[in-house]
Amino acid sequence: MNVSSTMYLIVCPLVFLAGFVDSIAGGGGLISLPAYLLAGLPAHYAIGTNKTAMSIGTFTAAVKYLKAGQMDLKVGALSAAGSFLGAFLGSSLALMIADNILKMIMLAVLPAVAIFLLIKKDFGAAADLSKQVSVQRLTVSSLVIGLVIGCYDGLIGPGTGTFFILTFTAFLGFDLLKSSGCAKAANLASNVASMIVFSVNGKVLVPLALPAALFAVAGNYCGARLAISGRSKYVRYVIFFVIGLLFLKMAAELI
Repeated sequence: MNVSSTMYLIVCPLVFLAGFVDSIAGGGGLISLPAYLLAGLPAHYAIGTNKTAMSIGTFTAAVKYLKAGQMDLKVGALSAAGSFLGAFLGSSLALMIADNILKMIMLAVLPAVAIFLLIKKDFGAAADLSKQVSVQRLTVSSLVIGLVIGCYDGLIGPGTGTFFILTFTAFLGFDLLKSSGCAKAANLASNVASMIVFSVNGKVLVPLALPAALFAVAGNYCGARLAISGRSKYVRYVIFFVIGLLFLKMAAELI
């Protein structure tokens, strides 16, 4: 499949924005995946190329959170292990689904995820209550969260980072920053697993994925710096902006 200059112009700026959003609150896939579809990539190529670029970008954000001490290493490692396995299974399943059916599934899932995030009014407002969680619950929850959300990420993907943050907050009592840090580890694992599956099956458009990865790195770096600096109160506004872009894209699909 050939890559045109129009594809670069559509994908690269939106991938930068996706990386920026994803490093703060997850949900970057709500921008990046539609960007690849808008550029004309078939569904399988869109997912595979997106996972490749975002893997590199997510690694940048994960390192930033780790250096800032905003990642619980045990939770990050356990959820990453579960996420890798889940994403491997989810990606393998995605390849079994016909391209047109997979695109229809994505067109249904994307707005549903966006609406869920819109009505989650307490997003990002939780305090750190993780010390009240038992070691057993922490261990089991980390693995299960990683496995379930990782499988979703491998199959479809958008909103994965946000789902990780919400579940780490709800089940493990982490605050937004620590949840975001652990989400980066888990999301990195799922992205890498998906990248491997789609790459092996020839569903990654490398000439587009590599420059997109550079924009993803830049976006993740800028977003992580903003979040760690304590200005994460702007997360909800960023998410609303993402949702607005998504619905504009969906409207364009129907015209």
